[in-house]
Amino acid sequence: MPGTFDYIVLGLGGFGTSALYHLAGRGASVLGIERFEIAHDKGSSHGETRIIRKAYIEHPDYVPLVLRAYELWATLADEAGRTLYELPGLILAGPPEGEAISGTRLAARLHDLAIDEVEPTAAAERFHEFRFPEGFAVMFDVDAGFLFVEECQRAHAECAVAKGATIHTGETVLEWQSDGRCVHVQTDRAHYEAAGLIVTAGAWAAEILADLAVPLTVLRKLLFWHDVRSSDYNLSAGAPAYYFELPTGHFYGFPSLDGQTVKVAEHTGGRAVANPSELDRACHSQDVQPVSEFLRLALPEVVPQPTRHSTCMYTLTPDHHFIVDRHPRFGNVVVGAGFSGHGFKFTSVIGEALANLALAGKTDHPIGFLSIDREALR
Repeated sequence: MPGTFDYIVLGLGGFGTSALYHLAGRGASVLGIERFEIAHDKGSSHGETRIIRKAYIEHPDYVPLVLRAYELWATLADEAGRTLYELPGLILAGPPEGEAISGTRLAARLHDLAIDEVEPTAAAERFHEFRFPEGFAVMFDVDAGFLFVEECQRAHAECAVAKGATIHTGETVLEWQSDGRCVHVQTDRAHYEAAGLIVTAGAWAAEILADLAVPLTVLRKLLFWHDVRSSDYNLSAGAPAYYFELPTGHFYGFPSLDGQTVKVAEHTGGRAVANPSELDRACHSQDVQPVSEFLRLALPEVVPQPTRHSTCMYTLTPDHHFIVDRHPRFGNVVVGAGFSGHGFKFTSVIGEALANLALAGKTDHPIGFLSIDREALR
């Protein structure tokens, strides 16, 4: 009957479109519901690019997941027939005992990753378009780069539809219910039923999962584009992505894609958001200052004042690790939340894991440390 599916996916950002793709690829009848449009700029998965890297400083247990993510991105790019990523490498710079350097060394040692440790003199010569503070260590993740964030979502969505998925955009979920065997979803347009449900609602996850009282914090974050005064920052010239751990914060950026600007942002900081639907999207002087100071210090041929900006959100758990698990009370409901800040690179593999949990109730992917009942979430 109309409105009845095997599975429903609530929220079609990076993770939702991937889950939709994997469910449809296994022959499931699946509906994806999105309150905006595919690859919109109202949430967390927009702004042209997101870093992908193998030497995972946040936790070494992410490395097997990101290695599988690389495989799945390559498969999706072939299937979609277009470029979804570039791999010019990633500079990691910071104090020798800081999070960025020590975490990179640990991940490289545990997983035998191709990471170059660059001596300070050699770093200044090899990466002459950057300046490294005295005493900093510099490492280079050879296999790292960035994903084209909107194109990745479009590719997952388009390929999901080609496999039989149904997508409804501009439709808002009002409520959902489950009895463990069937789920009911009411939107502002219609009522739907399915055997199972996947919730990937991004910054709206706490609202959609209110019954769980999941401790999620939403932070307002800004992305900036700055003019460049040198072609050395161009992707076409071999310029890499970069991540700097400074006493004032952690900053990251990308090579110039257009030969005119580079995208730069601060990973740390951010202001708590009470209502994601009422996000302050204006750019204020206090937003600009930290990034401008970073550029003056580390990228001398980049104009410190931005030419444009975009506003997005991080959705964080207390330990900054994801939630990928089945609902503790409803076995036919799967939860994916708390991804923002370092999650997009994983969307290809987490979508696969979410589909596994929905279809089989389990997954072979190593996601035990992302369980919903871990100590940090209690």
